[in-house]
Amino acid sequence: MISLRVGPPLRAKGRLTPRALLFLTAAAVATVSAVQSGPAAAQSAATVELPEVVVTAPSPVAKPKKAAKKTPAPQQQSAPKPAPASQASTSAEPEPVSPAEETVTPQVLGDQLPGTLLVVDDAFVPVTVTTEREIEATRGSTLTETLQTKPGISGTTFAAGSNRPIIRGLDTYRVRVQENGIGSGDVAALSEDHAVPIDPSAASRVEVVRGPATLRYGSQAIGGVVAVENDRIPSAIPNGGFSGEIRGGISSVDDGRDGSFRATAGANGVAVHADGFKRRADDYDTPRGRQLNTFVDSEGGALGISMVGLSGFLGVSVSRIESLYGIPGEEAVEENKRIDLEQDKVQVRGEWRVQDFGVEALRVWFGGSDYAHREIVEDGEAKALFTNEEYEARVEAQHLPIVTSLGTLRGAIGTQFVSRNIAGLALEDDADDLLAPAENDSIAAFIFEELDVTADLTLQAAARIEHTDVEGSGRLDPLYPAVPLTQLSRNYTPVSVSLGGLYRLPGAHVVSLNGQYVERAPDVGELFSAGAHEATGTFEIGNPDLEIEKATTIEAGLRKATGGFRYDATAYYTQFDGFIFKGLTGVECGETLASCGVEDELDQVLFDQRDATFYGVEISAQYDVAPIWNGLWGIEGQYDFVNAEFEGGGNVPRIPPHRLGGGLYYRDANWFARVGLLHAFDQNRFAADFDEVATPGYTLVSAELSYTARLTGVGGLPQEITIGLKGENLADDEVLNHASFQRREDVLLPGASVRLFGSIKLN
Repeated sequence: MISLRVGPPLRAKGRLTPRALLFLTAAAVATVSAVQSGPAAAQSAATVELPEVVVTAPSPVAKPKKAAKKTPAPQQQSAPKPAPASQASTSAEPEPVSPAEETVTPQVLGDQLPGTLLVVDDAFVPVTVTTEREIEATRGSTLTETLQTKPGISGTTFAAGSNRPIIRGLDTYRVRVQENGIGSGDVAALSEDHAVPIDPSAASRVEVVRGPATLRYGSQAIGGVVAVENDRIPSAIPNGGFSGEIRGGISSVDDGRDGSFRATAGANGVAVHADGFKRRADDYDTPRGRQLNTFVDSEGGALGISMVGLSGFLGVSVSRIESLYGIPGEEAVEENKRIDLEQDKVQVRGEWRVQDFGVEALRVWFGGSDYAHREIVEDGEAKALFTNEEYEARVEAQHLPIVTSLGTLRGAIGTQFVSRNIAGLALEDDADDLLAPAENDSIAAFIFEELDVTADLTLQAAARIEHTDVEGSGRLDPLYPAVPLTQLSRNYTPVSVSLGGLYRLPGAHVVSLNGQYVERAPDVGELFSAGAHEATGTFEIGNPDLEIEKATTIEAGLRKATGGFRYDATAYYTQFDGFIFKGLTGVECGETLASCGVEDELDQVLFDQRDATFYGVEISAQYDVAPIWNGLWGIEGQYDFVNAEFEGGGNVPRIPPHRLGGGLYYRDANWFARVGLLHAFDQNRFAADFDEVATPGYTLVSAELSYTARLTGVGGLPQEITIGLKGENLADDEVLNHASFQRREDVLLPGASVRLFGSIKLN
């Protein structure tokens, strides 16, 4: 049963507080006034034939179409779109990726073909895109399942219900996960067993962005941003006044079954949206047998409403998610450890296209969330309670293009505010709290500017300054129990800048070069952790003396977005000054700091800093070989690696191995077929000082076959029906993830699995 409710403050139930609603109301009233006072106000747009507004978490820099792009954009009534995600964005539509025009008949060109193509853009940095089509076909209850086989991305795979993304070897506090431009509002960064409360069923598109775009979102996005986009806040009236979708699937490896729906309707300048999902999976199978305590049971949904006018839109949504999932591992199975989480969330988003006074558009995002989860053992007793109450607001002003002697200048300025109250409380009298109640507030200003020097050369610059105040309970000498916990406060002012250049070569090839200097303030958990965390087998101790983490990156890319041969190749090098990590002290502990050195249940870890170097390569490519039958067939390949070492010697722990993959595909107007493999090499570059050992390689064999039919549906609306099969790890290889804490207990990932999926769309 899906429930959506907003009620009185009740932290144990994870409901939104009156404070969130007051903040929401103020933001909504202010933005409504701005929209209604602009030209062509909403009352002039009270018809179904409204122009589409596409504004989610876009770049403030609107980029014109380049002559090198030969594939025309799809015909539609729409407002001018913001720049692609890779240009300081995380949500714009990608350019269509079309097969070579000289080898394909017109009826099977570009976006008219089903299936997933390599999404490449002629932009400053690579953007990894997971489309709705891929999300639908992929088994799993987390966003990371749809991302972790793509170059440069892997997952923590701690539990079937908890798999946080790793980008270029960086995770937790360095990777931001957001929905419609607002942070996920959880405690997932605090530990790998904690889930991100965004189900794949709620996503219509997921993008992973690195580089200058991350400066819009804060120093905690130093490694990258995983951006989930959906229509929970409608930005347009659907064609014909209604659009909807029903989809679902079953999987063999875990007896998984999931179903979801979404619907958007509108008329007379008002659009409403509703969606919901239900997911259940049992313990999954591995080549060694059943992996116990890997079940997942989750559900959720949302309601949204927007006012849509010729000069913008303003909308609000409320959503709720509940999830219960098990924690694998020998001791966790013995105690039947599981996590029961719930989150309520409110979001507001709007745009006013001013087109006057030097301002092209104003955009606003606001979110308030109340999150709670309990860590439960066999007898149903909750051993720990984690809570997070978080508010975030961001406002951006995009200025009109300015013609200068050097070229046309486009850009935007913005401000962001985040307030968070977080706690990780032990519910047993004889255990220390992992994190006593703490507060983290930050305010920031940022700017992006892009200069088209010539038709082929574009330069980009971005900067951000942020002030962060952190208050919590910690020890001035964190390793000694005789030193009492005391209220401490820390403040930081990170400053980040980036410069980049992009040059368009003949033949639609694009070369880019970027330099970036980013500072990250230590997070609450890194400063003030002071207790046991049984899921990871550690007793974690924060360090209140941590300083700002600094990273200097240079990145070079070469890519081609159009034609029969498409590719994206990137190399990067990052030097960290004061890289923050969890280091083993060599001492073992029980449930309290006083037990350290006496009991031996948990490994003691202390947050510390050392200089470190990360470097790597990410390559992906597709080639449409030739037409065959009613469509075409092609080949694809990928390769990625990241190496990470501390200054003075030693490897950074939990770094993913080198990976090499490839495959074949066929696609036409109805059919899509693909077969491929991805080989992960042995990971022999392990961190012995962190109790790591070498991890053997593995090979994932996958295959997919689907059929899509397009016809006229109810009320004359176009209808699309898809049904397909996707197999994963078909060779039933034993897969151990070196990047996971569960590697220590030899927890295997799922074995061979086949998923049957289908959907019905009206649009």
